Amino acid sequence: MDHRGGYDSSVRDLAVLLLHLLTTCVRLVRPGGTRSVMAESLLLKHQLLGLNRTRRRAPRLRPMDRIVAAVCALWIRPTRLLRCAIVIKPSTIMGFHRSLVRCKYHWLFTPKRGRKPGPKGPSPEIIAAIMEMKTRNPRFGCRHIAEQLSFIFGVDIDKDVVRRVLAKHDRHRGGGGPSWLTFLGHSKDSLWSLDLFRCESLFLRSHWVMTVMDQYTRRIVGFAVHAGALDGPAVCRMFNRVISCAPRSPTALSSDHDPLFEFHRWRANLRILEITAIKSVPLVPMSHPFIERLIGTVRRELLDQVPFWHAEDLERKLCDFRDYYNQSRVHHSLGGVPPIMRSGTAIQRPASQTTYQWRRHCHGLYQLPEAA
Repeated sequence: MDHRGGYDSSVRDLAVLLLHLLTTCVRLVRPGGTRSVMAESLLLKHQLLGLNRTRRRAPRLRPMDRIVAAVCALWIRPTRLLRCAIVIKPSTIMGFHRSLVRCKYHWLFTPKRGRKPGPKGPSPEIIAAIMEMKTRNPRFGCRHIAEQLSFIFGVDIDKDVVRRVLAKHDRHRGGGGPSWLTFLGHSKDSLWSLDLFRCESLFLRSHWVMTVMDQYTRRIVGFAVHAGALDGPAVCRMFNRVISCAPRSPTALSSDHDPLFEFHRWRANLRILEITAIKSVPLVPMSHPFIERLIGTVRRELLDQVPFWHAEDLERKLCDFRDYYNQSRVHHSLGGVPPIMRSGTAIQRPASQTTYQWRRHCHGLYQLPEAA
Protein backbone atom coordinates (compact mmCIF):
# COMPACT_ATOMS: atom_id res chain seq x y z
CA MET A 1 0.00 0.00 0.00
CA ASP A 2 2.82 2.43 0.80
CA HIS A 3 4.52 1.67 -2.52
CA ARG A 4 1.24 2.15 -4.34
CA GLY A 5 0.62 5.53 -2.63
CA GLY A 6 4.11 6.80 -3.52
CA TYR A 7 3.58 5.78 -7.15
CA ASP A 8 0.25 7.68 -7.31
CA SER A 9 1.90 10.80 -5.84
CA SER A 10 4.71 10.69 -8.42
CA VAL A 11 2.21 10.36 -11.26
CA ARG A 12 0.20 13.30 -9.90
CA ASP A 13 3.32 15.49 -9.63
CA LEU A 14 4.33 14.56 -13.16
CA ALA A 15 0.86 15.45 -14.45
CA VAL A 16 0.97 18.81 -12.69
CA LEU A 17 4.44 19.44 -14.13
CA LEU A 18 3.27 18.63 -17.65
CA LEU A 19 0.25 20.88 -17.17
CA HIS A 20 2.48 23.78 -16.09
CA LEU A 21 4.78 23.09 -19.07
CA LEU A 22 1.86 23.26 -21.49
CA THR A 23 0.57 26.44 -19.84
CA THR A 24 4.00 28.04 -20.10
CA CYS A 25 4.29 27.09 -23.78
CA VAL A 26 0.88 28.66 -24.45
CA ARG A 27 1.93 31.83 -22.65
CA LEU A 28 5.17 31.97 -24.65
CA VAL A 29 3.25 31.78 -27.93
CA ARG A 30 0.96 34.67 -27.00
CA PRO A 31 2.10 38.31 -27.66
CA GLY A 32 4.38 39.52 -24.91
CA GLY A 33 4.48 36.10 -23.30
CA THR A 34 8.25 35.72 -23.41
CA ARG A 35 8.84 38.91 -21.44
CA SER A 36 6.13 37.96 -18.95
CA VAL A 37 7.62 34.53 -18.27
CA MET A 38 11.16 35.87 -17.97
CA ALA A 39 10.05 38.63 -15.61
CA GLU A 40 8.07 36.20 -13.48
CA SER A 41 11.02 33.81 -13.21
CA LEU A 42 13.41 36.63 -12.35
CA LEU A 43 11.05 37.99 -9.69
CA LEU A 44 10.59 34.56 -8.08
CA LYS A 45 14.34 33.91 -8.11
CA HIS A 46 15.06 37.29 -6.55
CA GLN A 47 12.45 36.75 -3.82
CA LEU A 48 13.94 33.36 -2.97
CA LEU A 49 17.33 35.00 -2.57
CA GLY A 50 15.71 37.52 -0.24
CA LEU A 51 14.15 34.77 1.84
CA ASN A 52 17.47 32.95 2.16
CA ARG A 53 19.21 36.15 3.22
CA THR A 54 17.50 36.08 6.61
CA ARG A 55 15.36 33.72 8.65
CA ARG A 56 13.10 36.44 9.99
CA ARG A 57 9.40 36.47 9.28
CA ALA A 58 9.56 39.76 7.39
CA PRO A 59 12.97 40.15 5.69
CA ARG A 60 14.34 43.67 5.31
CA LEU A 61 14.18 44.74 1.68
CA ARG A 62 17.02 46.65 0.11
CA PRO A 63 16.54 49.44 -2.44
CA MET A 64 17.74 47.11 -5.21
CA ASP A 65 15.09 44.55 -4.22
CA ARG A 66 12.37 47.14 -4.61
CA ILE A 67 13.72 48.32 -7.97
CA VAL A 68 13.84 44.75 -9.37
CA ALA A 69 10.30 44.08 -8.18
CA ALA A 70 9.01 47.31 -9.69
CA VAL A 71 10.64 46.67 -13.09
CA CYS A 72 9.45 43.05 -13.28
CA ALA A 73 5.92 44.06 -12.29
CA LEU A 74 5.64 46.09 -15.49
CA TRP A 75 5.92 42.95 -17.67
CA ILE A 76 3.90 40.47 -15.61
CA ARG A 77 0.17 40.16 -16.23
CA PRO A 78 -2.05 41.33 -13.35
CA THR A 79 -3.57 37.86 -12.93
CA ARG A 80 -0.12 36.35 -12.44
CA LEU A 81 1.25 39.19 -10.35
CA LEU A 82 -0.56 38.22 -7.14
CA ARG A 83 0.81 34.65 -7.40
CA CYS A 84 4.39 35.88 -7.77
CA ALA A 85 4.36 38.36 -4.90
CA ILE A 86 5.26 35.94 -2.10
CA VAL A 87 7.51 38.45 -0.28
CA ILE A 88 6.48 41.89 -1.51
CA LYS A 89 2.96 43.02 -0.73
CA PRO A 90 0.68 44.00 -3.62
CA SER A 91 0.32 47.45 -2.09
CA THR A 92 4.09 47.95 -2.41
CA ILE A 93 4.06 47.01 -6.08
CA MET A 94 1.06 49.22 -6.77
CA GLY A 95 2.76 52.05 -4.95
CA PHE A 96 5.74 51.69 -7.28
CA HIS A 97 3.37 51.65 -10.19
CA ARG A 98 1.66 54.87 -9.12
CA SER A 99 5.05 56.52 -8.66
CA LEU A 100 6.10 55.51 -12.15
CA VAL A 101 2.83 56.82 -13.56
CA ARG A 102 3.32 60.17 -11.84
CA CYS A 103 6.90 60.38 -13.14
CA LYS A 104 5.71 59.54 -16.65
CA TYR A 105 3.11 62.29 -16.78
CA HIS A 106 5.47 64.69 -15.06
CA TRP A 107 8.03 64.16 -17.83
CA LEU A 108 5.36 64.38 -20.52
CA PHE A 109 3.66 67.56 -19.43
CA THR A 110 6.49 69.49 -17.73
CA PRO A 111 7.66 72.42 -19.88
CA LYS A 112 11.03 71.84 -21.43
CA ARG A 113 12.04 75.45 -20.90
CA GLY A 114 14.64 76.10 -18.23
CA ARG A 115 12.93 79.15 -16.79
CA LYS A 116 9.72 79.18 -14.78
CA PRO A 117 6.46 80.13 -16.51
CA GLY A 118 4.98 83.48 -15.65
CA PRO A 119 5.17 87.15 -16.55
CA LYS A 120 8.33 88.12 -18.40
CA GLY A 121 8.67 91.48 -16.67
CA PRO A 122 9.17 94.88 -18.25
CA SER A 123 10.92 95.28 -21.57
CA PRO A 124 14.53 96.57 -21.76
CA GLU A 125 13.22 99.89 -23.05
CA ILE A 126 10.99 100.36 -19.98
CA ILE A 127 13.86 99.38 -17.67
CA ALA A 128 16.14 101.92 -19.34
CA ALA A 129 13.44 104.61 -19.05
CA ILE A 130 12.94 103.85 -15.34
CA MET A 131 16.68 104.03 -14.66
CA GLU A 132 17.05 107.26 -16.63
CA MET A 133 14.07 108.79 -14.85
CA LYS A 134 15.50 107.93 -11.45
CA THR A 135 18.97 109.23 -12.41
CA ARG A 136 17.65 112.58 -13.64
CA ASN A 137 15.13 112.90 -10.81
CA PRO A 138 16.60 111.33 -7.65
CA ARG A 139 13.75 112.58 -5.46
CA PHE A 140 11.04 110.80 -7.45
CA GLY A 141 9.50 107.82 -5.69
CA CYS A 142 8.37 104.55 -7.25
CA ARG A 143 4.74 105.64 -7.50
CA HIS A 144 5.66 108.95 -9.11
CA ILE A 145 7.94 107.27 -11.67
CA ALA A 146 5.28 104.65 -12.52
CA GLU A 147 2.54 107.24 -13.03
CA GLN A 148 4.80 109.52 -15.04
CA LEU A 149 5.93 106.75 -17.42
CA SER A 150 2.38 105.42 -17.77
CA PHE A 151 1.22 108.89 -18.79
CA ILE A 152 4.06 109.42 -21.27
CA PHE A 153 4.25 105.98 -22.94
CA GLY A 154 0.60 104.97 -22.57
CA VAL A 155 1.43 101.61 -20.94
CA ASP A 156 0.31 100.21 -17.61
CA ILE A 157 3.27 100.28 -15.17
CA ASP A 158 2.81 99.41 -11.49
CA LYS A 159 4.83 100.97 -8.71
CA ASP A 160 5.96 97.51 -7.57
CA VAL A 161 7.50 96.91 -11.00
CA VAL A 162 9.48 100.14 -10.63
CA ARG A 163 10.58 99.14 -7.16
CA ARG A 164 11.84 95.73 -8.35
CA VAL A 165 13.67 97.29 -11.30
CA LEU A 166 15.42 99.82 -9.07
CA ALA A 167 16.32 97.17 -6.50
CA LYS A 168 17.88 94.96 -9.20
CA HIS A 169 19.58 97.47 -11.49
CA ASP A 170 20.30 100.56 -9.38
CA ARG A 171 23.46 99.48 -7.57
CA HIS A 172 24.26 102.97 -6.26
CA ARG A 173 21.07 103.62 -4.35
CA GLY A 174 21.83 105.05 -0.96
CA GLY A 175 19.81 104.92 2.19
CA GLY A 176 19.86 108.67 2.69
CA GLY A 177 22.99 108.73 4.85
CA PRO A 178 24.51 106.61 7.61
CA SER A 179 22.36 104.75 10.09
CA TRP A 180 21.98 106.00 13.64
CA LEU A 181 24.26 103.26 14.95
CA THR A 182 26.98 104.26 12.48
CA PHE A 183 26.53 107.90 13.40
CA LEU A 184 26.87 107.22 17.11
CA GLY A 185 29.78 104.79 16.79
CA HIS A 186 32.11 107.21 14.99
CA SER A 187 35.03 106.68 17.39
CA LYS A 188 36.52 103.86 19.38
CA ASP A 189 34.71 102.82 22.59
CA SER A 190 31.96 105.38 22.03
CA LEU A 191 29.34 102.72 21.35
CA TRP A 192 29.29 99.05 22.28
CA SER A 193 26.68 96.50 21.18
CA LEU A 194 25.46 93.66 23.39
CA ASP A 195 23.31 90.61 22.84
CA LEU A 196 22.65 87.13 24.23
CA PHE A 197 22.39 83.76 22.54
CA ARG A 198 21.97 80.19 23.76
CA CYS A 199 23.92 77.02 22.89
CA GLU A 200 23.86 73.43 24.07
CA SER A 201 26.70 71.37 25.54
CA LEU A 202 27.44 67.73 24.80
CA PHE A 203 25.25 66.85 27.80
CA LEU A 204 22.41 68.93 26.26
CA ARG A 205 22.61 71.52 29.01
CA SER A 206 21.70 75.07 27.97
CA HIS A 207 24.37 77.77 28.25
CA TRP A 208 23.77 81.48 27.73
CA VAL A 209 26.54 83.52 26.10
CA MET A 210 26.76 87.31 26.34
CA THR A 211 28.59 88.91 23.41
CA VAL A 212 29.92 92.46 23.62
CA MET A 213 31.56 94.19 20.65
CA ASP A 214 32.90 97.65 19.85
CA GLN A 215 30.87 99.31 17.11
CA TYR A 216 33.71 101.30 15.54
CA THR A 217 36.47 98.71 15.31
CA ARG A 218 34.22 95.58 15.14
CA ARG A 219 36.37 94.29 17.98
CA ILE A 220 35.01 91.62 20.31
CA VAL A 221 35.27 93.12 23.77
CA GLY A 222 34.55 89.84 25.48
CA PHE A 223 32.28 86.89 26.17
CA ALA A 224 30.56 85.81 29.37
CA VAL A 225 28.97 82.38 29.88
CA HIS A 226 26.18 81.38 32.24
CA ALA A 227 24.90 77.81 32.63
CA GLY A 228 21.21 77.26 33.29
CA ALA A 229 18.35 79.73 33.59
CA LEU A 230 19.09 83.42 33.15
CA ASP A 231 17.73 86.31 35.24
CA GLY A 232 18.44 89.99 35.82
CA PRO A 233 21.22 89.67 38.43
CA ALA A 234 23.00 87.05 36.30
CA VAL A 235 22.95 89.40 33.29
CA CYS A 236 24.50 92.18 35.42
CA ARG A 237 27.23 89.86 36.69
CA MET A 238 28.02 88.71 33.14
CA PHE A 239 28.32 92.28 31.84
CA ASN A 240 30.47 93.39 34.77
CA ARG A 241 32.75 90.41 34.17
CA VAL A 242 33.20 91.48 30.54
CA ILE A 243 33.97 95.14 31.19
CA SER A 244 36.34 94.28 34.05
CA CYS A 245 38.76 92.89 31.44
CA ALA A 246 38.36 95.87 29.07
CA PRO A 247 40.77 98.82 29.21
CA ARG A 248 37.91 101.36 29.33
CA SER A 249 34.14 101.53 29.42
CA PRO A 250 31.94 102.77 26.56
CA THR A 251 29.89 105.93 26.42
CA ALA A 252 26.76 104.16 25.12
CA LEU A 253 25.53 100.58 24.93
CA SER A 254 23.03 99.35 22.35
CA SER A 255 20.80 96.34 22.99
CA ASP A 256 17.48 94.95 21.87
CA HIS A 257 14.19 94.89 23.76
CA ASP A 258 14.79 91.65 25.61
CA PRO A 259 12.94 91.68 28.98
CA LEU A 260 16.25 90.94 30.69
CA PHE A 261 17.46 94.39 29.63
CA GLU A 262 14.36 96.07 31.06
CA PHE A 263 14.86 95.11 34.73
CA HIS A 264 15.47 97.95 37.16
CA ARG A 265 18.64 96.26 38.35
CA TRP A 266 20.12 96.30 34.83
CA ARG A 267 19.23 99.98 34.40
CA ALA A 268 20.71 100.79 37.79
CA ASN A 269 23.89 98.97 36.83
CA LEU A 270 24.24 101.10 33.69
CA ARG A 271 23.63 104.30 35.69
CA ILE A 272 26.37 103.37 38.13
CA LEU A 273 28.77 102.70 35.25
CA GLU A 274 27.64 105.99 33.58
CA ILE A 275 26.68 104.22 30.34
CA THR A 276 23.79 105.45 28.18
CA ALA A 277 21.41 102.70 27.06
CA ILE A 278 20.27 102.76 23.41
CA LYS A 279 17.52 100.46 22.17
CA SER A 280 17.08 99.01 18.70
CA VAL A 281 13.81 99.01 16.78
CA PRO A 282 11.40 96.47 18.34
CA LEU A 283 11.02 93.16 16.45
CA VAL A 284 13.48 94.28 13.73
CA PRO A 285 16.81 92.38 13.98
CA MET A 286 18.19 94.35 11.02
CA SER A 287 18.22 97.46 13.19
CA HIS A 288 20.92 95.76 15.30
CA PRO A 289 22.99 94.36 12.44
CA PHE A 290 26.59 94.26 13.69
CA ILE A 291 26.08 92.19 16.81
CA GLU A 292 23.60 89.89 15.03
CA ARG A 293 26.16 89.25 12.30
CA LEU A 294 28.85 88.61 14.91
CA ILE A 295 26.69 86.01 16.67
CA GLY A 296 26.12 84.29 13.34
CA THR A 297 29.88 84.26 12.72
CA VAL A 298 30.57 82.76 16.15
CA ARG A 299 28.02 80.02 15.58
CA ARG A 300 29.13 79.26 12.03
CA GLU A 301 32.90 79.40 12.50
CA LEU A 302 33.23 78.00 16.03
CA LEU A 303 30.24 76.45 17.78
CA ASP A 304 29.00 74.50 14.75
CA GLN A 305 32.41 72.83 14.46
CA VAL A 306 33.70 72.56 18.03
CA PRO A 307 31.64 70.91 20.83
CA PHE A 308 32.07 71.82 24.48
CA TRP A 309 31.53 70.04 27.78
CA HIS A 310 30.74 72.72 30.36
CA ALA A 311 30.79 76.47 30.96
CA GLU A 312 34.52 76.71 31.63
CA ASP A 313 35.33 74.80 28.46
CA LEU A 314 33.00 77.01 26.41
CA GLU A 315 34.43 80.23 27.85
CA ARG A 316 37.98 79.10 27.16
CA LYS A 317 37.18 78.32 23.53
CA LEU A 318 35.33 81.61 23.10
CA CYS A 319 38.35 83.51 24.43
CA ASP A 320 40.60 81.76 21.89
CA PHE A 321 38.17 82.70 19.14
CA ARG A 322 38.09 86.31 20.38
CA ASP A 323 41.87 86.58 20.04
CA TYR A 324 41.77 85.09 16.56
CA TYR A 325 38.87 87.33 15.53
CA ASN A 326 40.44 90.55 16.81
CA GLN A 327 44.06 89.99 15.79
CA SER A 328 44.16 87.81 12.67
CA ARG A 329 40.78 87.48 10.95
CA VAL A 330 40.27 90.10 8.21
CA HIS A 331 36.92 91.83 7.69
CA HIS A 332 35.45 93.04 4.43
CA SER A 333 33.67 95.96 6.12
CA LEU A 334 37.03 97.18 7.50
CA GLY A 335 38.77 97.13 4.14
CA GLY A 336 40.36 93.70 4.55
CA VAL A 337 42.16 94.29 7.87
CA PRO A 338 41.62 92.84 11.38
CA PRO A 339 39.92 94.94 14.07
CA ILE A 340 43.21 95.46 15.93
CA MET A 341 44.55 97.46 12.98
CA ARG A 342 41.37 99.56 12.81
CA SER A 343 42.01 100.70 16.37
CA GLY A 344 45.55 101.77 15.47
CA THR A 345 47.28 99.65 18.10
CA ALA A 346 49.12 97.41 15.63
CA ILE A 347 50.85 97.68 12.27
CA GLN A 348 50.88 94.87 9.75
CA ARG A 349 54.34 93.68 8.72
CA PRO A 350 54.15 92.08 5.25
CA ALA A 351 55.44 88.53 5.03
CA SER A 352 57.83 87.31 2.39
CA GLN A 353 56.44 84.81 -0.10
CA THR A 354 59.52 82.63 0.32
CA THR A 355 59.96 82.73 4.10
CA TYR A 356 56.83 82.58 6.20
CA GLN A 357 55.28 80.32 8.80
CA TRP A 358 51.83 79.04 9.59
CA ARG A 359 50.19 79.97 12.89
CA ARG A 360 47.47 77.84 14.47
CA HIS A 361 44.37 79.51 15.89
CA CYS A 362 41.60 78.05 18.05
CA HIS A 363 43.60 74.86 18.71
CA GLY A 364 44.21 74.21 15.00
CA LEU A 365 40.71 75.00 13.78
CA TYR A 366 42.20 77.77 11.61
CA GLN A 367 45.75 78.15 10.29
CA LEU A 368 46.96 81.43 8.78
CA PRO A 369 50.35 82.40 7.33
CA GLU A 370 52.42 85.10 9.03
CA ALA A 371 55.90 86.61 8.75
CA ALA A 372 58.64 84.30 10.01
